[in-house]
Amino acid sequence: MNIFENYLDKIKKILIDLSKNEKLLLPEKLDRIKAEIPPPKFNCDISTNAAMVLCKHNKKSPIDLANFLSNHIINNDPLIDVLTVEKPGFINIKFKKIFWTKFIEDIMVNYKSFGISKKEKKKSYLVEFVSANPTGPLHVGHCRGAILGDVISNVLIFNKHKVTKEYYVNDYGNQIINFTKSVYFRIREILYKEKFPINNQDLYPGDYIIDFAQNIIKFNKDIDFQNFEKISDKLAALSIDESLKLIKNNLINIGINHDNFVSEKKLVTDNAVQKVIDFLQKNKFVYKGKIKAPKGEDNENWVEREQLLFRSTDFGDDKDRALQKSDGSWTYFASDVAYHKNKIDRKFDCLINILGADHAGYIKRISSSVEALSSSKVKLICKVSQLVKLIKDKKPFKMSKRKGDYITLNDLINEVGQDATRFIMLNRSSDVELDFDFDNVVEKSKDNPLYYVQYCYARICSVFRHIEKNIAAEVNIKKFNFEYSQDEIEILKKISEWPKCIELTTNNLEPHRIPTYLYELSSLFHSYWNLGKENQSKRFINENKKISDEKLVFLKAISSVISSGMNILGVSTPEKM
Repeated sequence: MNIFENYLDKIKKILIDLSKNEKLLLPEKLDRIKAEIPPPKFNCDISTNAAMVLCKHNKKSPIDLANFLSNHIINNDPLIDVLTVEKPGFINIKFKKIFWTKFIEDIMVNYKSFGISKKEKKKSYLVEFVSANPTGPLHVGHCRGAILGDVISNVLIFNKHKVTKEYYVNDYGNQIINFTKSVYFRIREILYKEKFPINNQDLYPGDYIIDFAQNIIKFNKDIDFQNFEKISDKLAALSIDESLKLIKNNLINIGINHDNFVSEKKLVTDNAVQKVIDFLQKNKFVYKGKIKAPKGEDNENWVEREQLLFRSTDFGDDKDRALQKSDGSWTYFASDVAYHKNKIDRKFDCLINILGADHAGYIKRISSSVEALSSSKVKLICKVSQLVKLIKDKKPFKMSKRKGDYITLNDLINEVGQDATRFIMLNRSSDVELDFDFDNVVEKSKDNPLYYVQYCYARICSVFRHIEKNIAAEVNIKKFNFEYSQDEIEILKKISEWPKCIELTTNNLEPHRIPTYLYELSSLFHSYWNLGKENQSKRFINENKKISDEKLVFLKAISSVISSGMNILGVSTPEKM
């Protein structure tokens, strides 16, 4: 039951009825009228802006129109207790206690689907995330974007959209040549005791390269490692395979499984890049031209070369973008355009790309290419995952690592666990930098939001254990006589906001809203629990060591929302702590 959606429908119906006898003038669409969560300073349950939206059409002040509408709204609903008007023209609704009785009855009947939008049109989404170069393990820099993409996918799936999770494998280009050479030199080091050229800045010196080399030697006895050129293609394929095994293992350790892994090299060898260039040429989106030096570059060292350029400025970019290098090979952008043509051809309603902070400047050009390729029919949304700073003892924290210049994802998981990594990485909006404080993560207090939410669920489980009931069991509410106090109603009000949280998370692709909501709900519950230390009536288990059916349902409602939210986040809900 989405009370905001339901009351918005009721308010709109009242407005339409009033317009029929010309007491009220309406615009063509009522989409600007909202039913929202009111600010805490107002003692009400729902707030609507209807009067402020309609005041100009009706040539009345927002306050006068709000007073007029309030009389009609309250007369049409016996569950409303009080209506108040607040400047500049909000209509605030407060329900009778019986409303909350009916509310909890409804969500208990439908608790498995509570929060899912039934009105929202269901779409198919392709979410591409991580897509790190297949040249080694994932590091902390990849972690936040990986979790962001996974949870965006999860919340869309929760809301009954069709979602494909995809990883684009950049297995083509100079970085792969250098990566393959690095593996080759480690193989030579193992087999022939040749010293690895550690001073070669193009090579990958990490210890994991030694692991790749050992595995390749072990399972490929037939390869002669004397001549790099003769075996470079096969060795590249074996090296990428080793790296992808490691990357997939890193992802599994953080609770992520992709549906597809798409190879850049396959797109190139299948002639997909040339085909998309032909498509762009046919539609006059490319031309031969020269690019001026980027802002901040030393113009004296910049060489203007004639290149094949995409007309990115036609779609709002600051300059046109190169598709082909001077040596005739394709740029990374050209391969990416071909990949997005591949996405478009698979007929998704919406494409979502999760990008690292260093790729924020890439958004406009790739969005421009999608507009050109789809005739503006396919929507591409790019979400940027900002940097993560690791903090311990109030100082930047450096963990041991196998690479020498970055911290691996596995290092982080081994230090704090999967749950903490996922929850804390989502604890702030992805477009701002995040401080990952190790001291807070291990604290057993409200300063550790993960602990506070999990402890809420565990406390509820302890009550169910006391009466030897499984928390997952169905609860029969037919014979119950609900009568809630104001303390309990405050928690029910927060539960009522869950569908709104899901709606905003889905529409804005902002999964940080979920851990914030769960923390707020858990805080209300812990405060209520603590009231029982002094007030016998607030205790869940009474002096006869029993729990009332009404409070059992109350707990079930809270635990259901906590469980739903934590499932979306990919974080566990332990029954004991």
